Amino acid sequence: MNLFRGEVLEKSLHYYFLAPVRREVLVVGKYLSGLLMTCVVFSLSTTLTYLLLLSHIRMTAARALAGPALADLPAYLGATLLACAGYGAVFLILGLLFRNPIMPTVAVLIWESILVFLPAILKKVSVIFYLESLCPVQAPFRGGGALFAVSADPTPAYLAVPGLLCLTIALLVLASLHIRRMEIRYGTE
Repeated sequence: MNLFRGEVLEKSLHYYFLAPVRREVLVVGKYLSGLLMTCVVFSLSTTLTYLLLLSHIRMTAARALAGPALADLPAYLGATLLACAGYGAVFLILGLLFRNPIMPTVAVLIWESILVFLPAILKKVSVIFYLESLCPVQAPFRGGGALFAVSADPTPAYLAVPGLLCLTIALLVLASLHIRRMEIRYGTE
């Protein structure tokens, strides 16, 4: 979210706008650099957490690396990379559209949190719904609110992956269109 918002707050975005590069290229470049860093950090943390989980259930390392438990790790890594791409695009556009992106971020958090209670048609307007469809093990919803939970059929991977990638591209196009008209007024920040 701070790819552009941080530059505005530091009063350094105008340096990028003065460079002889199209603003659309700037958006894609900043997005790809942020995507690379988040993918590295979250992929490493997912792998380490998964391996720690396997060691916690008292599997030997040789048995875990050769057995079926490790077969799920690529699916979780793929879901992690798609989450970085999808949420990265969502928060990039929020950082561009809003002066104070805290409230839209809270709205996204609340939307993703109440997803289990929403009807099936509204669940499809969420990134997490498609990511959950890609995970090999579905986490059950338990507790007092389980009575109000609404189940929906998971989206097949051949639709979920292109759908998330299309959402990412669409949000990048919207960000590119918005940054064309963006003016910097540091006095109002």
